[in-house]
Amino acid sequence: MSWLELAGDTPFGLGNLPYGVFSTGDDPRRRVGVAVGEQVLDLSAAAGATGAPFAGLLTAGVLNPLLAAGPSVWAQVREQVREWLTEPRHADRVRPHLVPRVGITSHLPFEVADYVDFYSSEQHAINAGRIFGAGELPPNWKHLPIGYHGRAGTVVVSGTPVVRPSGQRKPRAAEVPSFGPSKLLDIEAEVGFVVGVPSEHGRPVPAGEFGRHVFGVCLVNDWSARDLQGWEAQPLGPFLSKSFATSVSPWVVPLAALEHARVAPPPQVPEPFEYLRVAEPWGLDLSLEIRLNGHLVASPPFATHYWTAAQQMAHLTVNGASLRTGDLYASGTVTGPEKDQRGSLLELSWGGREPFAIGGGASRTFLEDGDEVVLGATAPGPDGARIGFGEVRGEVLPAVGGGAL
Repeated sequence: MSWLELAGDTPFGLGNLPYGVFSTGDDPRRRVGVAVGEQVLDLSAAAGATGAPFAGLLTAGVLNPLLAAGPSVWAQVREQVREWLTEPRHADRVRPHLVPRVGITSHLPFEVADYVDFYSSEQHAINAGRIFGAGELPPNWKHLPIGYHGRAGTVVVSGTPVVRPSGQRKPRAAEVPSFGPSKLLDIEAEVGFVVGVPSEHGRPVPAGEFGRHVFGVCLVNDWSARDLQGWEAQPLGPFLSKSFATSVSPWVVPLAALEHARVAPPPQVPEPFEYLRVAEPWGLDLSLEIRLNGHLVASPPFATHYWTAAQQMAHLTVNGASLRTGDLYASGTVTGPEKDQRGSLLELSWGGREPFAIGGGASRTFLEDGDEVVLGATAPGPDGARIGFGEVRGEVLPAVGGGAL
């Protein structure tokens, strides 16, 4: 129970308490906040006013100092926030530091060190293979989590407009490539994992140490220009088709809030190499939603994801690559077995061959200028509550300089 008036169905209840960075119209300073109900607790101010021992970690306007402090401090801060919000004796000191969530401006919650994106949904990989006529799965797919390094500098917070990228593209029927704005602009609904504690260069991080290094979870929209990708990805994989923008939710849900969402991943056959084996189940029962111009077009389930975040972390460090505070790695497109569970427009339109409805008599294959995509997600919480992740929102703007699609 809280002395705050919290709706029973709030996705930002006391079982959640996600972290973000915000400012307000009358105070442009970037401050660390915790979402609770319809409000945000100005954690930077509350910690300073109460003399909390962790106050110094909250003054940088980003989460990175807190991320680097490690699990014992994460637990201490979470417990203190819960105490502030539940025990009436703290109400008078804490209430002045609550801000209506509707009036804030959200900022990128952490400085992104490195960004890695995976390709770990079996159904997505099967669909992509069928769409492109490349077979069911690549031969290495069930032996390792396939991934690529993205561009950390173009990770942006929800609400940031996305400019349609330009580049080279070559349809199969064309004899030569052409240059211009992407005609096949797409999204990928993904789940992101935020690294707190760094690791030593040259030392692989075992999958069992996942909870010692990863602080929390956010939502990711991996914007993708499919026509640019098809031409440039031979043989080294995505480059300009992915690096123009990657959107993340403004709230990072701590791992501690997701205990009730943990599930066993799908059976893995063949048995993974030893470094990819983990005793604890780190599948997560997240329910995602994709809305295009306000219309629900898909509801992908994350529980079906083949490779878990713990295995992905182990794989990305097994060669000795180090983790850094602020690293972000994403799950890859989240896709389920049903048609309305596909996590990309590539799949929803089956490569552009099957337009899908978006309400009001309109349909799409890929994104048009002016389209707005919103991703959301929830997960099981304590006592039947739902844990919310907020939204990843992005509107498509025309390519710089215009030009025919």
